[in-house]
Amino acid sequence: MEELVSLVVKKTGLPKETAQNVVNIVLDFLKKKLPPPVGSTIDGFLSGKGQAASAADMLSGFLNTTQKSSKKK
Repeated sequence: MEELVSLVVKKTGLPKETAQNVVNIVLDFLKKKLPPPVGSTIDGFLSGKGQAASAADMLSGFLNTTQKSSKKK
């Protein structure tokens, strides 16, 4: 997560503490809106426990869920 906070600081010029708050707000929002397995994968990835394969699985699962939701409408 530190890498993401650093990127926000670099791109916006915000103080590190503010950038940390922004990242936390966005991540909380995403985890509430995305299916629970995706939120768990995000947590694992940001804590350094995730791997590229986990990220790919997360994206694949999200895309499958999105496609199923689109077909229901």
